[in-house]
Amino acid sequence: METESEPYVRLATLRQLHQVVATLNTARSLADTLQTVADGVITGLGYELACVNLVRPDGDLVVAAFAGNAAAEALITGRVGSRASWDRRLGMGEAWGDLRFIPHTEGWVLIDDDVPQWHTDGPEPRFEDEWHPRDRLYAPMYSSGGKRELLGVISVDRPRNGRRPGAWGREALQMYASQAAIAISNARLRSNMQRALVRLEREQQALRASEESFRQAFEYAPSGMAIAEMGGDQHGRILRTNDALCRLLGRPASVMRRYSFADLVHPEDVGTLLRTSAEGGRAELRLARRDGSYVWVSLRNSVVADTADGPRFLLTHIEDIEERKRHELQLAHRASHDALTGLPNSAELRARLSARLCSRPGGRPVRATAADAAAYEGGYAVDAAAYDSDHDYEYGYRGDGFDFDPSSAGAPYDAHVHAVAPSGDPDEGTKGLAVLFCDLDGFKSINDRFGHHTGDAVLIEVARRLTAGVRDGDTVARLGGDEFVVLADGLGAADAADLAVRLRNGIIPPIRVDGRAVRVGASFGIGWAECGMSVEEVLNSADQRMYMEKRSRAKVHRRAG
Repeated sequence: METESEPYVRLATLRQLHQVVATLNTARSLADTLQTVADGVITGLGYELACVNLVRPDGDLVVAAFAGNAAAEALITGRVGSRASWDRRLGMGEAWGDLRFIPHTEGWVLIDDDVPQWHTDGPEPRFEDEWHPRDRLYAPMYSSGGKRELLGVISVDRPRNGRRPGAWGREALQMYASQAAIAISNARLRSNMQRALVRLEREQQALRASEESFRQAFEYAPSGMAIAEMGGDQHGRILRTNDALCRLLGRPASVMRRYSFADLVHPEDVGTLLRTSAEGGRAELRLARRDGSYVWVSLRNSVVADTADGPRFLLTHIEDIEERKRHELQLAHRASHDALTGLPNSAELRARLSARLCSRPGGRPVRATAADAAAYEGGYAVDAAAYDSDHDYEYGYRGDGFDFDPSSAGAPYDAHVHAVAPSGDPDEGTKGLAVLFCDLDGFKSINDRFGHHTGDAVLIEVARRLTAGVRDGDTVARLGGDEFVVLADGLGAADAADLAVRLRNGIIPPIRVDGRAVRVGASFGIGWAECGMSVEEVLNSADQRMYMEKRSRAKVHRRAG
C-alpha cells in the first residue's frame, strides 16, 4: 500500500530524472554522453553504482562508462564482454518489461563468464524485496525504428533504499534506458557527421593543394602547356595556356583562346595533328607564330577530367624542338649534299633518279584522263579517242585502242608516270626526263697551276652558274671531282640540246679568283631516263654521250688547227 509520502518522493525523483534526461542531449561527444548516462542513474534514479556497456562494431560489449565507485571504474572500464555471454545474461532471470533481473540465487552460474562485473559479499536478505549485493539488474538500450538493434546495456547495483525497485522504479529505469539509447544514437550520428566533416575538409584541403600544385606546375612549367576541349563541336579549342607557350608562339593568352591547334598547325602537318589528338598521342609538327613563321614542336597529349563522370579535356605538353630539328636537317643536308658546292651529292642524285624509274620497261606514252582511270577500275577498255593531253599515263598499246590491262599498267590502277625517251621526230611531241652529264674542260690545269684553293672556287662558281641556268624543280648535282649532272624533266630532244648549249655558254665566261681570271669549258652528254633502266645505266649512257661529244669537239679543234 502506498504511503502518504511516496507521491512526493516520486515527484522529486521525476524532476531529477527530467533534469538528467535533459542533460543527456547537451553532451558534446559520444564519450561525454555515455558518462552522462552513467551519472544520471546515480543522480536521477537512486542507485549507488551504474555501468554502461556499449556494443562495438564486432558485436561484443565494452565497458564505456562507470559511475559511483572510483576503484570499480578504474578496474573494469574498457574491458570487453563477449556478445554470447551477454545474450546468455539477457535471456535468463526475470523479465521486467525490457529490464532483466537476475537474483543472487541464480547469479552464481555467471561468476565464471567473461562479462566485466563488480560486486561485494553481503548477508542474506532479511525480508522478501531486500536487495542482495549479488543481485543483477540490466536495462538494455535498443535503437528506435522498425528494427530494434541492441546499442548497449545499463547495469545498476545497490539501490539507496536497499530494496528491489517496485513497478514505478522499474518503469523509470526502462524509460531512462530508452532516452539514453536516443541520446547515444544522436551522439553517434553527431560523431559520424563530425568525422565526415573533418574527412571532407581534409579532402577539400588536399584537393585545393592538388589544384594549386597543378596550377603552379602548369603556369610555371618551362615548356608550353595547354588545355583544350575534347569531343563535341568545339573539339581542340584551346581553353587555357601557360606563359611559356604564349612566349613561344608570341601570342597573349587571351588571343590563344580564340584558336584551336588545327588553326595554328602548319597546313602540311594537319594530318599528323589529327592522328595524335587523343590520349597518349605524340607528334612532331610545326605551329605558327604571331609573325607568320613556324616553329617545330614536340606535342604530347593526355586526357584529364573534372570528376569521375565529368567533361574530359585534353592536356597538351608542347616542347620547343626547333634547334634539334635544325640540327637534324643540317645532318640530313650534309648526308645528301656536297660539302663544297652545296649541291645534291651522288647519293641524293641517285635517290631522285631512282624515284622516277620503275623496273617495267616503258612503252609508248598514252595520255589518259581521270575518267579513263575510273573506267579501268570498272574493268573495261577505253577507246583511243578518249584522251587528255594534260595527263600522261601508260597503260599499253593494243592497236585498236588503249586497254587498261594489269599486265601492262599494273593492278589495280597504276598512277606511275613512266619515264620514256622522246623520239627524234619533233612532231611527236613526246617529253622525257633528260639527264645532262657535264665534265669541265681545262679544270685539271687550273688545279695544277694555281692550287686547290682556286680549283675549289671555280667549282663553286660553276655550281652557281649551272643552278642559275635551270628551272625551279630541276636538279643540279655534283657527281664528284669536276663532274656535274643535271636532271630536267618534261623536255623534248631539242629542248635538252638547247639547255646544254645555254649551260655551256654560262660556264665559259672568265671566273675571277683572288684577282685572277681563269676559264674553263664544259662538255655535255645528254641521256634519257627510261623505265626498265637502272640508275647506273642511265648515268653511264649520259657519260658515254659526254665523252663522245668531248672527242668529237677535240677532232674539230685539231682539224681547225
